[in-house]
Amino acid sequence: MDQFASVMGKKDHLMRLDCRSMEFEYFPFKPEGLSLVLIDSRVKHELADSPYNKRRASCERVAKRLGIETLRDADMAMLDAVKTDITAEDYFRAKFVIEEKDRVLKVCEALVAGDYDTVGRCMYETHNGLSKDYEVSCVELDFLNDIARECGVTGSRIMGGGFGGCTINLVKNELLPSFIETAKTRFNEKYGHEPKVYEVIISDGAHKVTE
Repeated sequence: MDQFASVMGKKDHLMRLDCRSMEFEYFPFKPEGLSLVLIDSRVKHELADSPYNKRRASCERVAKRLGIETLRDADMAMLDAVKTDITAEDYFRAKFVIEEKDRVLKVCEALVAGDYDTVGRCMYETHNGLSKDYEVSCVELDFLNDIARECGVTGSRIMGGGFGGCTINLVKNELLPSFIETAKTRFNEKYGHEPKVYEVIISDGAHKVTE
């Protein structure tokens, strides 16, 4: 997905990629009065095993129990119908995937409508799902997410693979300086180093530059 976005990215647009068919669609992203900011925790947790392989195995077990190839073809009613037949861990892994699929579609509709409050709420819901159901967050990222909520940030979520790394934040411009200062100060007080802050500008993907 990273490589696809790097090549096919489009200025002022977000992209929805269907990883089964490889079809993709652009959605406008021009949030007036809002900025995107990446907060890098500068934390990287070493993983002794392959946690994503375990999560994939969970999802594959649930899909097999449902008689489908992948969870993209499932809904919560189907999952709840087999809840007593699967482990709690597998249930919550699948729950996140199904709910996230629906959130992606909801966010796409919100982008077309210019409804960035809904986009922001979905970002928080995604972070909560990644933290509680899929369990790929960490205390440092959850701390940054909590700070964002307390500062009135419109939306905040894990960016990337989790277990360290960054949060992506959709912030009203008037709140931006105080949010950045609060995040730096409180994170430094708790973890002994400041996070790095990067302004995010969505631009065109890789292309030949001609003079």
